[in-house]
Amino acid sequence: MNEHGALAERFEAHRGRLRAAAYRMLGSAGEADDAVQEAWLRLSRTDPAGIDNLEAWLRTVVSRLCLDMLRARTARREEPYGWHTPVQAGDGDPEREAELIDQVGRAMLVVLDTLGPNERVAFVLHDVFAVPFEEIAAIVDRTPAAAKKLASRARHRVRGASAVPAAELARQRRVVEAFLAAARRGDLDALLAVLAPDVVRRADAAVLPPGRDPVARGAGAVAREIQLFGRRARHAEPALVDGRAGAVVAPHGRLLLALAITVRDGRVAEYELIADPGRLRRLDLAVLDDH
Repeated sequence: MNEHGALAERFEAHRGRLRAAAYRMLGSAGEADDAVQEAWLRLSRTDPAGIDNLEAWLRTVVSRLCLDMLRARTARREEPYGWHTPVQAGDGDPEREAELIDQVGRAMLVVLDTLGPNERVAFVLHDVFAVPFEEIAAIVDRTPAAAKKLASRARHRVRGASAVPAAELARQRRVVEAFLAAARRGDLDALLAVLAPDVVRRADAAVLPPGRDPVARGAGAVAREIQLFGRRARHAEPALVDGRAGAVVAPHGRLLLALAITVRDGRVAEYELIADPGRLRRLDLAVLDDH
């Protein structure tokens, strides 16, 4: 094997981990592949004899590329993917995209999109891949102490703060999970079991078909509506919404709408479908822990 072939083999040994990090930083499988491929091109033009630690070198290159891409989004004043971006067709491989989304989680992708570029990179590198702050500091051009603060702020955003005791939040989550499962199946009996008899559904106009009332009342009416129009539930995942168990709907890992859910006596008493970009920005969204 020639020198170039040996270098390519060494690079391939790191590709999967590099791609996993880039996907979490960018939220796009296609852009993650672009960053990893660019890292290979740069490596192929570099004398490997001058690289002491290939894994760290590649991680630094990919992270800086991702950071530049995130900053470019901000500089163009684009809305982050997490804020009501029109649903796109994905990155060409639906099965691969679905696998990545399952690995990371829709709620995590949505919350990561609310972070600033430096916070996102610092959090992903440290909290997900256990990269030391000395290395992160060089990537984000900060001191190690400042890099640690970036990750800490991001961690606080990701975890959020519950507005209710842990036991109550766990009960809310079980109800939300049952509600989403019934909605995905279109199971009328299961929906009627999880909805309070006098449940109220409210919704932003953008979510509803033309002419549909923004308010629906009663378990029967709401359940039948979900049977007809609940297909988006397959893209839904529980999340912390303003401190309580709710859900985000995120096709391709990008926020389309949020569900603010009120649980009483073990049932869904009220929920609101929020899709207006301004309202979405004002929501406090966080990842809902499994515990």
